[in-house]
Amino acid sequence: MKVMKFGGTSVGKPERMQQVIDLVTAESESKIVVLSALSGTTNALIEISQLLSLGYKVPAKQKIDELEATYRNFIEKLLETRRAKEDAGIIIAEHFDFLNIILRISYSESLNKDILAQGELLSTKLFCVALTERHISHRFLSALDFMCIDENEEPRLERIQRRLQVIMKEFPEETLFVTQGYICRNVREEVDNLKRGGSDYTASLIAAVIDASVCEIWTDIDGMHNNDPRVVDKTMAIEILSFEEAAELAYFGAKILHPTCIWPTQQKNVPVRLLNTMQPKAVGTTIQQTAGSVGVKAIAAKDEIIAIKIKSSRMLLAHGFLRKIFEVFEKYKTSIDMVTTSEVAVAVTIDNDARLKEIMIELEQFGSVEILKNQTIVSIVGNEIAKTEHVLTTLFNAIKSIPITMVNYGGSAHNISLLIPSEYKKETLQLLNKGLFNL
Repeated sequence: MKVMKFGGTSVGKPERMQQVIDLVTAESESKIVVLSALSGTTNALIEISQLLSLGYKVPAKQKIDELEATYRNFIEKLLETRRAKEDAGIIIAEHFDFLNIILRISYSESLNKDILAQGELLSTKLFCVALTERHISHRFLSALDFMCIDENEEPRLERIQRRLQVIMKEFPEETLFVTQGYICRNVREEVDNLKRGGSDYTASLIAAVIDASVCEIWTDIDGMHNNDPRVVDKTMAIEILSFEEAAELAYFGAKILHPTCIWPTQQKNVPVRLLNTMQPKAVGTTIQQTAGSVGVKAIAAKDEIIAIKIKSSRMLLAHGFLRKIFEVFEKYKTSIDMVTTSEVAVAVTIDNDARLKEIMIELEQFGSVEILKNQTIVSIVGNEIAKTEHVLTTLFNAIKSIPITMVNYGGSAHNISLLIPSEYKKETLQLLNKGLFNL
């Protein structure tokens, strides 16, 4: 059995949803299909929720009506038969009745989670109506019946596996199951969501607990590229990446896959394929245990980085100094991306400034603190590149005109990271693309 996940753009138009049906029925292997909300829906629901949190019920009502009209128009183009359109209309009425009811209810964070869950529930139910209209046997699985997180908002793998197995055993002859990405239940059994990685995370978790043959992530891009195609004109898809390489790329800015989605499949050695719904015959990218080759594979960039430099000639070499620095970031639940040290200073980078003021106050007891905002981490990723001959020479020759704030080398055999002012990002990516890939 395999897992096939389709993002919002893959199901965001009626004709694309029909293409997804063609893809999931193209072969006989049993599968679980994971769907995101239709493109634009989650953003609309977030806006509705924000308006309600501020007490702006009239504009919230207007947004609800606009979204409902979008869905009514969607099913008119998606479906052909009167019966299917009626069934889909009932589904839409049910979910938008809920959204209209909450206009009369006091806003809360738990209500916010219920609002955000409507997108995935709608997309999967409408998908099932389209399957039924085409006489395709399937079973609807509510992710709220098996996907769950603990008090630390981490997935409860054993419980997910146990619950999913019980549900699927009720349909031993079925070969097609449809469920939602993103949504789950928390430790209080309330509706919640997986946040990081969303639907991709759902797909990888399901693939891990069922020991899937493969986890396919279908988007509107033909695999992971060697550079950011939004910034660099000439890029190419990478055919094979190791789990380690993919995790580095995802963490340091490759938008096609979230880093949390690598871990579950890596634990069970389930290959992940990144494929393009619009070009289904494209090779795409396969992420697996082995790297396939040595050398530079790709470049990723992570924006909105803040560098923090702590300078103290008195304390830097003192026993436990670095531990005390890191404890400050741990206290305020702020993760560190890069670390460098010198004889009198330590520099780190963070990508979340929510607790920056408190962090600075505590760090100042150790020495002078300097903050550099508007920075970008550029990561060069590949199998064993730290040991590959001439990589450093080629790399720095390519960007000798770029001012570099920090360099992180040696922490991973698969990654060399540079911190640069964000204004040089485009130029840096283009220079590296030419210098490392001759593109």
